[in-house]
Amino acid sequence: MSLIDKYNRTIKYLRLSVTDRCDLRCFYCMPNGFDGYEEPEDWLNFDEIERVIASFTRLGVSSVRLTGGEPLVRKNLPELAKRLAALPGLDDLSLSTNAMQLGKHAEALYNAGISRINASLDTVDPVKFKTITQGKLDKVVEGLLAAKAAGLNPIKINMVIMKGVNDDDVEDMVDFCKEHEFTLRFIETMPMGDTGRDAVDYYIDLHEIEARLEKKYELIPAVMAGAGPARYVQVAGTDLKIGFITPISQHFCDTCNRVRMSATGTLYMCLGDEHKYELRPLLRNGISDADLDQVIRDAINLKPLKHEFNEKPEKVVRFMSMTGG
Repeated sequence: MSLIDKYNRTIKYLRLSVTDRCDLRCFYCMPNGFDGYEEPEDWLNFDEIERVIASFTRLGVSSVRLTGGEPLVRKNLPELAKRLAALPGLDDLSLSTNAMQLGKHAEALYNAGISRINASLDTVDPVKFKTITQGKLDKVVEGLLAAKAAGLNPIKINMVIMKGVNDDDVEDMVDFCKEHEFTLRFIETMPMGDTGRDAVDYYIDLHEIEARLEKKYELIPAVMAGAGPARYVQVAGTDLKIGFITPISQHFCDTCNRVRMSATGTLYMCLGDEHKYELRPLLRNGISDADLDQVIRDAINLKPLKHEFNEKPEKVVRFMSMTGG
């Protein structure tokens, strides 16, 4: 079966948030002092999550990424990963993390069926890292090296580029990823919620970053497996691949293959749109599997043709941590 929206896009990829909580405070993601978290009893439990993912896989979704907040603050996450990895039709189970707690969990995640990870890391300068996240860089590096040792591959490093904050760290990040055999991906800042709109002053078109790198490195076109929208190049003479994710300067809405589900069971069809579909009340009122499948089909038809970050940056009021990364 296939899950196709009204614009004839096939949905193959679900980003599943397991918590809205995080152990870092990146200023462009979560407001300083924010404590408006959902209560744990409002989160979908593991049985409910498994039912929803089973429905999506019956409908043709083959890739699921566990996200947050920070997914590793959810207790017993490897147990959930093992249950999801066993579902028929789920070919790709991955994880997005800030890597702060990855050192403790990397081996268990790998054994549970997580095949690869994306890790948020915006700088390898400890002072800047503290300023951006209020966390400690050495814990992240420790987690990344533990993931590599456990066999997780590829490890993709996601760097949100911000003018005047970390745009001068690009070459250092290239060297770091080349040294440790990580893939590097640059991401444009998006105006998500009040924090994102404040961060719009830091926006840089990634074509500028690519042009800068081309002056130092020979970049050749490359491809990389994955369900996301990154466009890749490779640094000639090395194994380093660099991805560019450009939701603002060159959006990829016409080929968008993904939806998101929050920790409370809310489906969001687009990061740049407030349309949503609440699954938790239906699950807790005893919806049948057949009806759940139909509800998901109906929800997919709320997916807009494109986001309006450029035209209506005030449109989305929720924070990224509430939506799911």
